[in-house]
Amino acid sequence: MGQIFGQVGQAFVQAIPTVIFIVILVFILKRILFRPLADVLKNREEQTKGALVRAKERTALAASKAEQYEAVWQKARQEIHSLRETDRRAAVAEREEIIRQARERAEGQVRDAQASLGAQAESAKRELAPASASLAEEIVGTVLAGPGSGLTH
Repeated sequence: MGQIFGQVGQAFVQAIPTVIFIVILVFILKRILFRPLADVLKNREEQTKGALVRAKERTALAASKAEQYEAVWQKARQEIHSLRETDRRAAVAEREEIIRQARERAEGQVRDAQASLGAQAESAKRELAPASASLAEEIVGTVLAGPGSGLTH
């Protein structure tokens, strides 16, 4: 057993340069490769998180601007509708005023025509009254005289 321990001890002594070499290699690899690689990965992760945060902020800003745009668009639509309604009401009022004036003119013309017709009828009655009286006398005379009386006018 002592010989085994001696061989194991000799193997350890022979392995010391290899272990030192591996420790130095690990230290060098950590310094030269793993630490910069870890720094790059960490930086990359931070940039990715930052890009995500900026993207979320921009998305929120875009949504806010879209809401503002929609509000402005809705307000403009309401203003246009209001202007249209105002114009429509003004046009209806103007049309009603034109119709009222035309109706008044027509009623005035009808009154004038009725008055003119009434005056013409009165004038015709005055002109025809003497003629109708003489015509009535002539008719009465003709009827009374009869066909066999021989009276002719």
